[in-house]
Amino acid sequence: MDKKKLEYFKKRLETRQLELRRTVTRTQQDGRSADEDSAQDIADRAASSYNKEFLFSQSNNERQLLQMVETALDRIRQGSFGECISCGKEINAKRLEAVPWTRHCIECQEKLEQGILEEAPR
Repeated sequence: MDKKKLEYFKKRLETRQLELRRTVTRTQQDGRSADEDSAQDIADRAASSYNKEFLFSQSNNERQLLQMVETALDRIRQGSFGECISCGKEINAKRLEAVPWTRHCIECQEKLEQGILEEAPR
């Protein structure tokens, strides 16, 4: 991959990383403030519990995405960005454009989703 394209993806990933860090922090603060509400009746407590569970789930998804973005930035630094971690082939440019933190080419991703390919450690 040429330097210009690599720099473009690096900037996109760094921007996304910053956004996700802010969102994760904000979601954690919202979860803590949900604890501070002194719910009076059972319906209020149930709503509060649901909100906390929802915020936890959202935060977990965002942390996972943040990890994927940071791993992609590591691959840029190591010089392996844009290569499938399973087969080593170059990942299609359109796929990288849509999901710059992807680790797999489309073929390996399909195999992974079908259970044919085992997930590699991050």
